Order: sequence, then structure tokens, then C-alpha cells
Amino acid sequence: MLNLVSVSTASASKQNTVLSEIDRLDKRLFQHFRGKFVVQPSLSRSMVSFQANKTRPVYRWYKYKEAFSASLVEYLLHKYGITKGKILDPFAGSGTALFAASAMGVHADGIELLPIGQHVIATKRILDAEFTPEDFETLRQWSALRVWEQSETRVPLPELRITKGAYPEKTKEAIEKYLGACQRGNSRVQAVLRFALLCVLESISFTRKDGQYLRWDYRSGRRQGRKIFDKGEILSFEQAIREKIKEIVADLAPAQQTSLFPVEQSQGEIRLYDGSCLEVLPMLNDSAYDAIITSPPYCNRYDYTRTYALELALLGTDEQGLARLRQAMLSCTVENRAKDLLRINPRWTAALTAADEQELLQAILKYLNGQKAQGALNNNGIPRMVNGYFYEMACVVAECSRVLKPNAPLFMVNDNVRYAGASVSVDMILSDIAEKLGFYVENILVLPNGKGNSSQQMGQHGRESLRKCVYVWRKL
Repeated sequence: MLNLVSVSTASASKQNTVLSEIDRLDKRLFQHFRGKFVVQPSLSRSMVSFQANKTRPVYRWYKYKEAFSASLVEYLLHKYGITKGKILDPFAGSGTALFAASAMGVHADGIELLPIGQHVIATKRILDAEFTPEDFETLRQWSALRVWEQSETRVPLPELRITKGAYPEKTKEAIEKYLGACQRGNSRVQAVLRFALLCVLESISFTRKDGQYLRWDYRSGRRQGRKIFDKGEILSFEQAIREKIKEIVADLAPAQQTSLFPVEQSQGEIRLYDGSCLEVLPMLNDSAYDAIITSPPYCNRYDYTRTYALELALLGTDEQGLARLRQAMLSCTVENRAKDLLRINPRWTAALTAADEQELLQAILKYLNGQKAQGALNNNGIPRMVNGYFYEMACVVAECSRVLKPNAPLFMVNDNVRYAGASVSVDMILSDIAEKLGFYVENILVLPNGKGNSSQQMGQHGRESLRKCVYVWRKL
């Protein structure tokens, strides 16, 4: 027994030593960036999330929870005087940065991996540029007459293993009739009707998006852990789809003769590259962009292929496709395997060296691997994920530096995180890497109210506020 106590005491002492070293390196890095941190009262959590889009026509249609708001894009472009040229969003999501910049007369390129984001962007572009008055009238008729209810054709609802049983049986039948009726419209109307369906899937299902996975309502018959989850009202298919189509039509009504998005001047062009930014960025030209506005996945274990599984299934993603998407994503989930970054792009040696030499990052990785060896982590994939996240982001940062014009700004929304008691200052680690890859750190804009750590972390390590920031870097 004494030996066991001795081993346990030694282990705890070693853990505290490594945590102390992390704290020392974190404080040293904070002193380096001390003059760069600026608390920005005009920034709010709703502004840097989807919340501020909820009341914005067009942007409110599809609830892409991980998006920032159009108001943030407008704020940054106005504040930093970007009124022309071309911007890039390497993690385009549902296209908020692209459409907000375009409405201000700025051209916008985006890169997006997930089919759901690609479909949202493509549909908004169809509505903006291709829809005819006859097409609008068809949408109105669908909502008013419930056209799908008269359909004799049913198209089987595509499913994945993780989406089976996601809808009440009556709802599933209604979706299949709706899909059958959609086939009668032209390609433009079909795209918008399918988009409307994507917008309501969560509200008519037994599921709710919860970051790391889909949470299942008790009425589904599935059990997840000991707690019973009740998501509240589950909308009927008829109610949800009619309201969504009416919302789309109402938002479009003032714009049918002009443009989908209110514009201050002539609209900027939008171009979307489908695929991983790690694959697409190296193909873009040097010094091509006047700004980058983006929010990468956070280092927080969120698995977008699970949370958006209903949508991905409807868009035809199969099991193999789901696995490929999960591995192609930036390493933000514990299931990501290590990527051979130099095989993707042999020019990333400097980026990988910058990550190798980042002392705080290396101390955190050493600590997490030690926790893994002791069996102290709730998931052994965490060290691999954190390692992959920063090394892949170093490559992204290097490419962003290459494609920006001299003195052009990069704006990035990101969160700090915490694992096994170790605070991970994502803002300072990435900013330090950026300084080695051709950027000058102008500011790190801090939201007035930080984000609390998770309930699990809080229970073990106490309440500690984590910074949520918008980085402002400039290409040297």
C-alpha cells in the first residue's frame, strides 16, 4: 500500500510540475502579447456567433450554429476600411463572410469542405441570380397548397447508421412524399425546396445538435447515458416546412427585382471552392487577397460530421463518404488521424518548424501525452487531436500569409480551450506561430465576457473564464 501511495504522490507531483511549466510559459507569452490584447466592448458573443443572424433576413434561414454573424463581417470591413478588392474565407461554412462582403461591393472567395455548407451557399446564389418571378410563384403555391400532400411518388429518405430512427414515422412519410413532389419542379425550384427541407430537419426530428454528437430525445427510443433528454416541442413536418418556405418567400419579396442581399453598391462576385482548405489553399495565387475573414473549427472536439449527419444523409453522403469527410476536416475531433502534411505540400517545412518550436504548445502536448499514459484522460484521442490541430493550423496560417497582399489583414474568430486542467491559449499560440510565418500581430480583440470552461472541467479544476477573441494580423 505504501508503494502505491508513493507512486501516486510522485505522479501527482510530476503533473503539478508540468502544469506549473505550462503556466510559466503561458505568462511569458502573455507578456510578449500584453500590448496587443484589447477588450472590445462593441464585440458580443452574439456578434461572433450565429445568434445575431437569427433576425437577419436571408442569413436566418439555415441555422449554422458555428457561423459568425453578418454584422461582424460588416463591422470589420468598415472598421478597417476594406471597401474594394477581394477577401477570402478558408472555412466558409454557410457563406456569411462571402455574402456580407459581396453586399458591400467586395469580391469574395470561399473554401468549404462539408456538403451542407456548399449546398447552402449554392442555393443562396441561385436565389440571388437565377430565380424568376415564375419560380417565386411556385414557392408560394407550395406553401399555400401543400403540394407535397397530393404526391403519389415517394422518394426513400437516405439514412446513415447514426441517423436511423431520427424522425417520427409520420414525419418520415411526409418527407418522402415531399421529396417525390420536388422532382416535378425545375432545377432551380428543386434546389430551393430541398434547401428548405434541410433548414427544418432538426426541428422535426428526435435530435438536437450538441457539438460533439447528436443528442437524442427520449421519444426516439434511444438512450444516451443515464440522463433522460427532452428536446421539447418536435414540430410537425407540415408546420415546419410551410413556415420555412413562407419565411424564404417573405425575405425575397422586396428583392425580386433587384438582389437577394441589400447592397450599398454593385455586388462583389462570389466564388466557392469545394474541398479541404489544406488541399485548396496551395492552389491559390500568391498575393491575391486584400483580407481574410474566417473562423476555423475550434480545438474543442466538435464533430461536424455527426452534428450535421441529418443534412449530410439527405444530401447523399454515405458511410464511406462520412468517414472521408471526418478525416479531411481540420483536426478538431478525437477521431481525426494524423495527416501527412508534407505529402500534401512539401513547402510546409517552415510551418511545421514553427509549431515544433512553440514552447507552450510543446509543453501542453507533453502534459497531455503524460495524462494519456496514466489513463487520466476521458478520451485518449485528445493529445493526437490537439497536436494535429496546431500543426495543421500552422500550415493554414502559412498559406494565408502567402495568398495575402502585403499589409493586408487577417481576421480570425477562435476560442481558447482547456483539457485535463491545462488551459490552452489558442490565441497566443497561433499568434506566436503567425509571427514566424510572415504576419505582424496588430491586435487580439477580446470579447468583454469570457467563456466558462465545461461543466466537467469546472467540477475538477474550478471555474476559469476562457478568452474568446478576434485576431487581427497583418501580412508583413
